[in-house]
Amino acid sequence: MKKSKLAGFALCAMALTTLTQCFTDKQNEGKRLYAQHCQSCHMDDGSGLRGLIPPIAKADYLQTHRDELACLIRQGADGPMVVNGITYNKEMPGVKTLRDDQITNLLNYIQTNFGNQNERYTMSEVKEMLEACPPHHE
Repeated sequence: MKKSKLAGFALCAMALTTLTQCFTDKQNEGKRLYAQHCQSCHMDDGSGLRGLIPPIAKADYLQTHRDELACLIRQGADGPMVVNGITYNKEMPGVKTLRDDQITNLLNYIQTNFGNQNERYTMSEVKEMLEACPPHHE
């Protein structure tokens, strides 16, 4: 009987540890996705490249174009955009392979870091935005 309880306890502890690691990994997913897909252009501090690539740090664009950001990440952008009063016109590649939940985590990381204190996104909000993305010409 004692071995059975001990085995059950060990199994439960192992499952709890695994679950905790899953949630911890998910919690930092936005930061990892930023490092993987965005940081090489927007820099590790979100400052962008002066005159070429817009900053995301303290960027007014994040608030004034909130409803477009999910599509921007998935489809990319080409053509001029004004960020903090400066016009940028460098093509940004999209990341079509990101799932809706990953885009949500990435957006929330950007919205709440780099000096930004913007409203977070919900999964359903991002899903609706992505479903409404205008067709993108390649």
